[in-house]
Amino acid sequence: METTTQPLPQEAIEAYNLFIHGHIDRRAFLDRVKKVAVSTTAAAAIVDQLMPNYAAAQQVAPTDPRIRASYETVPSPQGNGSIRGLLVRPASAGTNRLPAVLVVHENRGLNPHIEDVARRLAIENFMAFAPDGLTSVGGYPGDDEKGGALFGKVDRGKMAEDLYAAAMWLKKRADSTGRLGVTGFCFGGGIANALAVRMGPDLLAAVPYYGGAPPAADVPKIKAAVLVHHGATDTRLVEGWPEYERALKAAGVMYEGYIYPGAGHGFNNDATPPRYNKAAAELAWKRTVAWFNTYVRATS
Repeated sequence: METTTQPLPQEAIEAYNLFIHGHIDRRAFLDRVKKVAVSTTAAAAIVDQLMPNYAAAQQVAPTDPRIRASYETVPSPQGNGSIRGLLVRPASAGTNRLPAVLVVHENRGLNPHIEDVARRLAIENFMAFAPDGLTSVGGYPGDDEKGGALFGKVDRGKMAEDLYAAAMWLKKRADSTGRLGVTGFCFGGGIANALAVRMGPDLLAAVPYYGGAPPAADVPKIKAAVLVHHGATDTRLVEGWPEYERALKAAGVMYEGYIYPGAGHGFNNDATPPRYNKAAAELAWKRTVAWFNTYVRATS
């Protein structure tokens, strides 16, 4: 999928990022867009381009014969009771045991983009599970704005327990090799880092995309190999990377970190064309798959 052919004002993209992260409400978002648009019609067109287009971005269809997918519910007694998610395996694997990857969504719940990421990993011959942190409030509602509102209603500590339960369930499945990795985006990137701290040797690789770093004091608990992706214009997270890198290096953690020129927050999300950076996303994905092949699939 190519980026949009009509460049949007950077101010509008920044307003969208603030909106989806809950820093401003919809009215403030629309007001900011109107200020950089030449007309009301132009403002409406900008807003339309900023909204996700999941159908256009889909890379692996749910009905793709190369995969087998099902929705599964995982017990989470320390969290909200249970968490539901999409489990995907390559069809060619049959019942053979596979290395596994947990895929953690952004702050809107398990939307179609994250489900597509899980299917992409199955095409790469991994078993992938994408849990929905909104399970306890009815699940992803089919709309990112509503999903963001629901996200704010879930106890964050209990959601963390749900996601940890999902990780351990995936690792212990009979059709898993027991070798586990995790990747996540935005909120999910922070969760990938947090799970690396919490799970120690139970997690072999973590690949956070534009996620918040864990406290430096917790980094020595990490035993996973960590691959970090940030967009160069994602200033706050980029400025925090050197401290995380120093802590990883001091703790002797295997890591690599990349900052992608010209890319911003959400650069991997091809469902939101103004934020999507094709070159950065494709390179980051290539590195991600290689990382999981090296540290999750390999047995020596």
